[in-house]
Parts: sequence; C-alpha cells; structure tokens
Amino acid sequence: MKKARTVFICQECGYESAKWMGQCICGAWNSMVEEKIVPINENDSRGRAALSADGNAVQRVKATKLSEVKSGNFSRIDTGIGELNRVLGGGLVKGSLTLISGEPGIGKSTIIIQAASNIADKYGKVLYVSGEESEEQIKMRGDRVCKCDIQNLFLLAETNIENILAVTDELKPEFIIIDSIQTMYSAQLDSAPGSVSQVRACGNELMKLGKVRNIPVFIVAHVTKSGDLAGPKIVEHLVDCVLNFSGERNQELRILRSFKNRFGTTSEIGAFEMMEDGLIEIENLSKTFLEGMEDGAEGAVATAVYEGTRPLLLEIQALTAPTNIGFARRTAIGIDNNRLNMLLAVLERKAGLSLINQDVYVNVVGGLKPEGTSTDLAVALSIYSSYKGLTGSGKTLALGEIGLTGDLRSVQNCDKIVREASRMGFSRVILPKKNERAIKEPPQNIKLVGVANIREAIAQFS
Repeated sequence: MKKARTVFICQECGYESAKWMGQCICGAWNSMVEEKIVPINENDSRGRAALSADGNAVQRVKATKLSEVKSGNFSRIDTGIGELNRVLGGGLVKGSLTLISGEPGIGKSTIIIQAASNIADKYGKVLYVSGEESEEQIKMRGDRVCKCDIQNLFLLAETNIENILAVTDELKPEFIIIDSIQTMYSAQLDSAPGSVSQVRACGNELMKLGKVRNIPVFIVAHVTKSGDLAGPKIVEHLVDCVLNFSGERNQELRILRSFKNRFGTTSEIGAFEMMEDGLIEIENLSKTFLEGMEDGAEGAVATAVYEGTRPLLLEIQALTAPTNIGFARRTAIGIDNNRLNMLLAVLERKAGLSLINQDVYVNVVGGLKPEGTSTDLAVALSIYSSYKGLTGSGKTLALGEIGLTGDLRSVQNCDKIVREASRMGFSRVILPKKNERAIKEPPQNIKLVGVANIREAIAQFS
C-alpha cells in the first residue's frame, strides 16, 4: 500500500502544490494549508469513504468541518400511505435504510408493495428485489393490492448482492426494496445465505449503496420464534429505522410500530386492517378498540395512552376467580406482568383487597401493548370491579400512574386525552388532581374528577 504524502492546498480555489507557496496561482496570499493525503486501495470496496456519489473511487480520505456540512433538512418521499408516513416521521428520508420485521403472513410484503407502487407512480423507478418469491407471485399480489400505475415498478428475483448492485447501477431507481436480507449472499464469502457473516456483509453493502447514492432502501427481515429479529444485532445498528409489524392471524387489525428512528419519534404507531384487496388504513383507532365495550360490564374500564402525536383510547378488562391450586395465577396480555404484581400489592395494602387466593387475568382489548404507566389506574379499577362484582359506566374513563404509596401521579398530554375522550362520547374522566388543576378549560360535555390516591379513585368509581 502506498504511503501517505503531504501536499499544500489553497483554501480559496483548491489548487494543490507539492510545496508551500506564499501566493497561489489564483492570486490569494497565504491561503495554502498543509494536508496529509492518505491514498485508497481501489480494490478495497468495504469503506463508504472509498466511493463518490457516482460510484467511482475517490483520490483521498478527508475529514469535513461540521460547520461546513449543509443543513440537515431531510428530503422525504411520500409513500402514499398515511399511517406508514406517520410511523416513519413524515415519509422516507432519501439515503435512509429502513428495516421491517414481523411474523410470516402478517402483511410485510403487502404493505411494502403498496408503498412501492405509490412511489413508482409519483417519483419514478422502483426496484423490488425478492429472494423468496418469483416474479409471477409478486405480480399476482400487485394486481390484487396495488391501486396505482405500476409501469415504473421493476421486479428482480435475485439473491446475489453483487448482481443486485449491478442492476441498481444500470436502472438508477428512486427506491429499493430487499425481500429479505436473510436470503441475500455475497460471492466474496463462502458461508450460506442467512449466516451471521452474510447478513452483516450484505447489510453493509446496502448501507453503502443507500448513503452514497442517496437512495432509500427498505429491507425485510425474518424473526425468530420469540419475535426478535433473526441474524446479528449489528443489522439493527446499521439501519436508520427499525419497524415491527404485528397482529393476530385470526383478526384483521395490524399494528406498525417503530423501535428505532433516527429521523423521527419511536412512540408513533400505525394501524391497518387486512382486507382482501390489501391493507386499509384505520384513521380512528380509538373507535376500533372501544366498539365492543359494553355499558355496565364487570371488570371493564376505559383508559387512554398518548402514542406519538395522538391520544389513543382503549379498554382494559380484568377477571378475578378463586384459585384451585396452591399458588394464585397472575396473567396479563398487553400489560407488563411485573407491573401487574405491583398494582396487586398496592390494592392489597392500600385498598384492603385480599387477592392472595384469587387468580387474576388482565387483558388489553385489541392486542395493543401500551407503553408508559398511564393505564395503571384503569388496571387497578378493573381488578377491583371484577373482585367486588361492581359494574362501571361505559362512559367513564380512568387514567393515572399509581405509586407504591397508593398516590396517583400525573400523566403527560392529559389535556389532549380529555379532548379525545369528549369527542368519543365519554362524560366523565377520573384523573390525578394535578392534571385536573392543569386543565383550565375542559370540554363542556365532560366532567373531570380529580383524585389523590387509589382509595379516592375507588370511591369515585363505585
């Protein structure tokens, strides 16, 4: 390998000289700056800095001042799917890598081909690379779910990453889809597709392709039995956005959630309904979660969480039953089991409930797993309602975090949640006192009930 050499470069015009000059040929005085040039081996294709935007090898590696880098107002591409744009933070960022995972048959290929057809119709050429399906299979799905003109949507059934890069250089697409990363392989490695080394190498090549040529790349990934991404963890670090598509096979609801997003928030969710002609966006998700809630049912309480930029109302159901074995069961779906055990301990010590011989089951209706602690009060009240046989009103919503002392702590964005509850037809909201005092002008058709602890909340609920 060649050794580094020292040159003098004019800061005004960029002229290079082997020796220092007091005056540059452009006429500028004392503008020559000494720089050390590190040559690049043209056969080394592993580094991102080794290529220019047109794919050719550059002459030297050079650091850039942060102050000289252009402003980061990212140019986004509209996918034509509002819920997908919401989760991505407003659309696909050019040059970004997005990884989407989910169980087989959940709808990953459906949502990406719908987005691909929309982008092809609006922006230009899109390359769909499939290592699992033939071109005929993809065409059949496209005919069924795509609503736009697909003249600019190109299909490639290939698993060799070098061939894919060659086709990309020839086609110059605006958007690339890789389905899936576990089926890709590089001829430079002898290991089988899907191995740690192959996934790492192909992921690095795709990252370099997207960053250097400023092309957004969508990568589909397999999952393990436990639901985690298959393959090395380094792939999640390489990409800019990690999406997870989840749902129940026997239900139409599908939830898209972001676990990592360098260009947006990770708290947004997107809701879809799987239909015969593809995925349909669900704009009013709260109505979907609450449509089966009965007025006057035991153990059912409405609550709310704030997901990203919108409030989301949902139903918490609880059931208590005398245990028939030595140890009582504690089962929670959608709620962290450790959080449930803590709330049961608070109910026993601060509310006087004896649950040591009771099996407790808690379920978030709809299959959503809400983040945060704003659902604590609804979980506690639903357990109390089931244990005491009390029927609550279907027009009452409860929210608040419960501490170990039994006190209620405030939740964020409570004013927006109250307005959403009013819009959905609720007439009463049980909430922490701090949140009640902070809401100066509540909606006229709703009553706010501020409580300080779990005892006061139970008294208001019953």
